[in-house]
Amino acid sequence: MQTTQKLSLPLMGCGTWAWGNRLLWGYDESMDDQLQAVFNLCVSQGVTLFDTGDSYGTGKLNGRSEQLLGRFSQEYLGSNSDKICLATKLAAYPWRLTRQSMVSAGKASAQRLGRNVDLVQMHWSTANYAPWQEGILLEGLADLYEQGLVKGVGLSNYGPKRLKWVHQKLADRGVPISTLQVQYSLLSTYPVTQLGLKEVCDELGIKLIAYSPLGLGLLTGKYSHKGSLPKGIRGVLFRQLLPGIQPIVDGLRAIAQSRNKTLSQVALNWCICKGTIPIPGAKSVEQATENIGALGWQLDSNEVAELDRAAARVDKPMVQNIFQTR
Repeated sequence: MQTTQKLSLPLMGCGTWAWGNRLLWGYDESMDDQLQAVFNLCVSQGVTLFDTGDSYGTGKLNGRSEQLLGRFSQEYLGSNSDKICLATKLAAYPWRLTRQSMVSAGKASAQRLGRNVDLVQMHWSTANYAPWQEGILLEGLADLYEQGLVKGVGLSNYGPKRLKWVHQKLADRGVPISTLQVQYSLLSTYPVTQLGLKEVCDELGIKLIAYSPLGLGLLTGKYSHKGSLPKGIRGVLFRQLLPGIQPIVDGLRAIAQSRNKTLSQVALNWCICKGTIPIPGAKSVEQATENIGALGWQLDSNEVAELDRAAARVDKPMVQNIFQTR
């Protein structure tokens, strides 16, 4: 059994789904210098958690996000370098059928990162379609922890019922669950409000990570159903959702103006006030700077309640991840 190493988790992290994704985010290799600047800025400002996945990167660029993170973290020489936490998610691919396949996947991620993974996470639960596969893959995650190849184990897209099952399974081996990430924002309160996930995480000592905290960009206030929309799949989704999310955008705008903040900063601060670690993505220094502006201040309880009410008035919230379990 490994000696426990401390996992360092900040108030906010950075998601790197877009780093290497041409299809949804229009990634191009010419962006790499800008992405390195994003990484450097985030770490220097205390945003030291970077979330990636071994399935990130489209086509030939598969694994690109991990490779970039590895390169950036090795080249970074500024402050907080000792606090950098590289978190990856291992995909529950149908051909991963043994414990060893997960150990091998973890080692392959470490190779792309050029260092051991700090936090290894199960990318999604197979409970909805192949429950027999899940236990085996979780054993592999626990093996990575026991062999001292990772500092912590986390999960992604789990609901409270399945979470309790996994928690017990890993506890039997003396392996704690450090984190759980779910899609969570003012547009996607379902996992927390309807499933009661936060209470279960608190009870089990698990930190909740909020991915897509800006609703793929819908909560930035930069788009309207009358204006120009992103290309591709995001544009289609935005066209459907924008008309119905006005109560949230109006609520964010009112608070942003009174606080002299941006809508994104208010939306991210709301996530932090809810006791989660938001991991917004950033492809430019401008976006990273804006995200970092969500730190160092806090919404008051009235403002949080006001946004909660606005979120409850939205008829058509964000589409849930198909792998999200109950």
